[in-house]
Amino acid sequence: MKITDTKVYTVDAGDVGREPVTWTYLRVDTDAGITGWGQAGACHRDAALVCRTGLEEIRELLVGEEAADIERIWHKIYRRFTYFASRGFATAIAAAVDLALWDIKGKETGKPVYDLLGGRFRDRILLYNNTWFTGAQTPDEFADCAQKSVIDVGYTASKLDPFLTMRPFHRMYQDGQITEEGEQLGYDIVDAVRSVVGPEHEILIDAHGHYNVPTAIRLSNTLFELFGIHWFEEPVPPESTDALQTVRENTSAPICVGERLHTRWDFLPILQNRLADYIMPDTLWTGGITEVRKIANLAEIYGVPLSPHCVPMGPHEIISAAHVCSTIPNFYRLESGFHAIPTYEEMLDTPILFEDGHLVLNGKPGLGYDPLEDWLEAHNLD
Repeated sequence: MKITDTKVYTVDAGDVGREPVTWTYLRVDTDAGITGWGQAGACHRDAALVCRTGLEEIRELLVGEEAADIERIWHKIYRRFTYFASRGFATAIAAAVDLALWDIKGKETGKPVYDLLGGRFRDRILLYNNTWFTGAQTPDEFADCAQKSVIDVGYTASKLDPFLTMRPFHRMYQDGQITEEGEQLGYDIVDAVRSVVGPEHEILIDAHGHYNVPTAIRLSNTLFELFGIHWFEEPVPPESTDALQTVRENTSAPICVGERLHTRWDFLPILQNRLADYIMPDTLWTGGITEVRKIANLAEIYGVPLSPHCVPMGPHEIISAAHVCSTIPNFYRLESGFHAIPTYEEMLDTPILFEDGHLVLNGKPGLGYDPLEDWLEAHNLD
């Protein structure tokens, strides 16, 4: 079965959280009449447009290829950019192709992707809800959000970034410090959330790599001692494993990293040096199902649980991650964004079933969910 054509959609998905998002989708056609769908690793307009250009440029690499050769095609894309950006840009576009080819293989065989990966450990995928981007600004507003989008919906774990004064530095690291007032407001927000969710609920804190080493150590230890947080995520920028090691050696809270690591080669030193208690590869940023499964297998050797990053990507991010998570033993929870669900329902031919803090895949062949092409056309950017 040969690939005959591809088509790229870069869609304005609107505001599914704290800010508008843009997603890049790929359709892969074959001479057997089977079409597969994938999504690239981009959620902001600039990155989405770069991914669109990349996918359009590699069309000539794909047409005429055997759709079944998923592993070889992955390497073909990855190695094309070895002298430019094999990790990041290359894996973000490889992911779209990878998902589409797994979708095609499943549709051809009449099997869901998780069966092609070896079958299931679990039918229901345990979730945590990401609540940091909901627009809440005060402790009371965060408490209200925790009630409505966490407790009332059946989640037993949730994630937030309570240090609001650091949001201007989310993609612009400066000195890695936080004001005394901003730090105290963060503690007050977590206190308010804890009062709503109760002592057994797992609170995950996302630091977004904002901090220098001493600040990260202080915040992590304080949050763990006062509120018993379940993990402190990305305490320092991802470039320095030495900085991460210093934080790791001087904090009590479990550490989670990985959303800005792109391949198994990036994760290996984290695992070898025991720098994290949990890892959170992003299925679309690491290169798709093929690569995330390898990262999961690598982490299994070290006894480290996997908890894929999924927000604020489109629905095929969480769908593809759920297929992988259903098949591996070392699974913790899958990230989800409660406020994105209405958009998912608008754009998919079949709604994703979210039930009592779990995701349940529909068992259809391939990935099991196709985007509605009319919706993609209507939201496509020029």
